[in-house]
Amino acid sequence: MKEISIFDSTLRDGAQAEGISFSVTDKIKIAKALDELGISFIEAGNPGSNKKDLEFFKEAKSINFKNSKLVAFGSTRRAGQDVSKDANLLALLEADTEYVCIFGKSSDFHVTEIINTTKEENLNMIFDTITFLKSKGKKVFYDAEHFFDGYKSNREYALETLKTACKAGALCLILCDTNGGTFPTELLEIINDVKENVSCPIGIHAHNDGGMAVALSLLAIEAGCIQVQGTLLGYGERCGNANLSTIIANLELKRGYKCLPEGNIKELTSISREVAEISNFSLDGGMPFVGAHSFAHKAGMHVDGVYKNPKSFEHINPEAVGNERRFLISEVAGKSTVLAKINKIYPDITKDDPRLTEIIKTIKDLEYGGYQFEGADASFALIVHKAFGDFSPYFKVNNFKTIGEGPLINDKLSASAIINVTVGDKEEVTGANGNGPVDALNKALRKAIGTFYPVLNDVHLSDYKVRILDGKESATAAKTRVIIEFTDGKMTWSTVGVSRDIIEASFKALTDAIEYKLYKENK
Repeated sequence: MKEISIFDSTLRDGAQAEGISFSVTDKIKIAKALDELGISFIEAGNPGSNKKDLEFFKEAKSINFKNSKLVAFGSTRRAGQDVSKDANLLALLEADTEYVCIFGKSSDFHVTEIINTTKEENLNMIFDTITFLKSKGKKVFYDAEHFFDGYKSNREYALETLKTACKAGALCLILCDTNGGTFPTELLEIINDVKENVSCPIGIHAHNDGGMAVALSLLAIEAGCIQVQGTLLGYGERCGNANLSTIIANLELKRGYKCLPEGNIKELTSISREVAEISNFSLDGGMPFVGAHSFAHKAGMHVDGVYKNPKSFEHINPEAVGNERRFLISEVAGKSTVLAKINKIYPDITKDDPRLTEIIKTIKDLEYGGYQFEGADASFALIVHKAFGDFSPYFKVNNFKTIGEGPLINDKLSASAIINVTVGDKEEVTGANGNGPVDALNKALRKAIGTFYPVLNDVHLSDYKVRILDGKESATAAKTRVIIEFTDGKMTWSTVGVSRDIIEASFKALTDAIEYKLYKENK
């Protein structure tokens, strides 16, 4: 089996994505998750660019990584600068990692117009930097920045930068499609030319500006690259980097490459969702292999086919990457869909079971009233558990009240909620403030029952969607559907509530979500 070196840059390139701001604690958590997955190299930051990255490297020294090697990132020495006095390189040494990754210019345009030096001096910068770091005992990867664009404008010079890095002793030369505009046919021709003219091993670093980063990376591997760089979930500047979760799954499951330790690919979905959670992003449901929609089936014909043989509408077994098959309840779903969803909970139920008819009637009645279960699997599961007599409420809400305090002013809380609940034979009354009545209710409910169920401390609301259903009604009197998504960092679930009162609709979804979590913890 051919082995490929997986080089993850979530903590460096991924941190440059809009909306991401990792704390040192965040970076430590992500590094541990990537190590658990079995990523070969974790590019953890540029210690010469900010104090936060240098602090990370200091803290990371106490971590016993089982599978991964940390990599510090930096640039070649500055033009005209003594390599031994270059502040960026001295910071790389202070990071104290076995491996470093250095980027340098392979485009003559960037050499003369962006960093304003000569082509000869740029070659000296590449050579001096790599030899200096090697003299300090470092193992050096060389990122040939803007290589493909540089090659197309000046082939000879772009190749000369690679030869210089190779001569200086770089372990691997990574060809970077920095602007993300290269086409697959161009990439293949260029890589073949590089292999004929440069003796060092090569890798690939693709950006997704043309929507082809994954395809380019896979093609480059099959053309002979031994290392693929990217970010686990495609995070990165502009349109992002090559998505490693997609690349790893394709290489291991379809092309016979070894990317992770034996059996670790089954952790791909859970680790991907954990990294998304730490990054404070919702994982794109349509992301291949690891997204919630990756193996979701809605049309009756599709569900029927998958129920008979999953190969009919699935390219791999979802369990291979730790994901799961989902059947969506909707207006186009038939009896087979409902049975298939129930069988995920109770595998022995057949189409002749009278409880199936009861559940279908309940679903149809609720859908007529405005409910939708396509995006609310947890609410559907509770209906099923109740129909099978397998569910007892964990708490009872006696009453609640919300008080609005007007618009948010200077980031102060704008609403309050008071709630009365009974847990077993104990009654609890409590209140909380929140940014709006739903947030206040969420906090008050969890505060009231949190002492009885401390597992709820790890749960938080991650998404909230509202839809007005009655187009003919006045907007303020219309029936409202609310879908709420919760997560505990490992599992994500959604529930639905419908009412002409948006607070009541929200509260129905909220209580369902908490009941579902408690049921899963105690079943």
